[in-house]
Amino acid sequence: MTTVLIADDQPMQRFGFRMLLESQDDMTVLGEAANGAEAVRLVGRHHPDVVLMDIRMPGLDGIDATRRIIAAGARTRVLIVTTFDLDEYAYDGLRAGASGFLVKDAQPEELLAGIRAVAAGDAVVAPSLTRRLLDTYIQHLPPAKSASPRQDPRLSALTDREREILTVIGQGWTNTEIASRLHLAESTVKTHVTRILAKTGSRDRVQAVILAYDTQLVKPA
Repeated sequence: MTTVLIADDQPMQRFGFRMLLESQDDMTVLGEAANGAEAVRLVGRHHPDVVLMDIRMPGLDGIDATRRIIAAGARTRVLIVTTFDLDEYAYDGLRAGASGFLVKDAQPEELLAGIRAVAAGDAVVAPSLTRRLLDTYIQHLPPAKSASPRQDPRLSALTDREREILTVIGQGWTNTEIASRLHLAESTVKTHVTRILAKTGSRDRVQAVILAYDTQLVKPA
């Protein structure tokens, strides 16, 4: 059972999310928050698997609330769901530690799939934002350092195969694509990804992509 907290300042939006989630046999809503501060407080009390986090809320917004939830060391994952399909929101939210970003005009099945994916440790980014988000991130990268990827301490525990898989994760390959192109069983790929996240201290696939760029395993075209 995946437990969810809904954080949105619009009562009708919270009601709609609750109705959708509670129609699922594998999901339950633990609570609702009308602002970021309340979301942080309720996460500390209920420890949900996933927070559906709006961005624009009175007082503490969704970006800062996400940052506080992650900084507190909570196991909770954040899926930002917002009306605003803007690059800077996606970039700031994912850098704050969110595991995904969807816009509110997503189909119900997309939202449900996103919640399940984030709860399982995967990353979710609205398809319309994926390329633009990557481009935005690249623009924020510091100048290249002289150290090679192999010398970066965050990669030192990885095997050659794990390093290869982290590289193609950074290039946006899915597990299915990795399995097909590298001639591996998909279950084997999932095992490698789990080990990569554990060894590098990455919370999820989004953070692994950022790591691949930070360490120059993947470089801007």
